[in-house]
Amino acid sequence: MKNFLIPIVTLLLINSLVGQSTIEKTLEKHNNKSIPYISAEELVSTKNILIFDARKKEEFNVSHLNNAIWVDYEKFEIDSLPIKDKSKNIVVYCSTGVRSEDIGEKLIASGYKHVQNLYGGIFRWVEKGYPVYDNSRQTNRIHVFSKYWGKLLTKGEKVLH
Repeated sequence: MKNFLIPIVTLLLINSLVGQSTIEKTLEKHNNKSIPYISAEELVSTKNILIFDARKKEEFNVSHLNNAIWVDYEKFEIDSLPIKDKSKNIVVYCSTGVRSEDIGEKLIASGYKHVQNLYGGIFRWVEKGYPVYDNSRQTNRIHVFSKYWGKLLTKGEKVLH
């Protein structure tokens, strides 16, 4: 019986690691770690923080983190930010953490002092079981940006339009 369980446990472990490393491999490939990461667990327990959503408006409208401020990745301008106090704690996120790193770099270059990138973005946030919202209600729908990026979302209802 013992010998029978070892291959099953090994397969389950490998399957679990492969699924979890997908976002990790994506971030390794596309990011240069110029902005410090914050985990979903850390963000949940952090107070007095501004959360910027760096995705497209249609992604934001499908769902976003509670109280997130949409900052428009494609047309991002420092002057259009609703906050001018550069000492505020800011977390930027996107689908996985790639676009948000770009926005974080622009914030730092403009003098913002405390900027972090949500590790794994909204995909990892949802994977960890944290809620997302459309306007004022909780939802399980997440815009996946494209079919390619959608493969990285392991929980929730994938939306692509």
